[in-house]
Amino acid sequence: MDEDATRYPIDGVLDLHEFRPEDTGSLVPEYLRACRAEGILRVRIVHGKGSGALRQSVHAILERRPEVARFHLAGGQSGWGATIAHLRPAGDEQSK
Repeated sequence: MDEDATRYPIDGVLDLHEFRPEDTGSLVPEYLRACRAEGILRVRIVHGKGSGALRQSVHAILERRPEVARFHLAGGQSGWGATIAHLRPAGDEQSK
């Protein structure tokens, strides 16, 4: 394990403000994998509102992941600053 790596809690909430945007492509799939391993099937990904570029990147990643059953903007106070991904249980990677 990298000495500079920080342990990130696997609690179903991934706040991308804490990471570099260029890490999103590898970070989101790895976090989804870790959540499924813990039995967490509803994941909140906080990408912020900003220009919408990070949200678009997150949605593009989610669209390609077979473990993602569906996803939508969080709504409520988060508005379009967060996305909720609903995951299939481990071992259930059906084609969309």
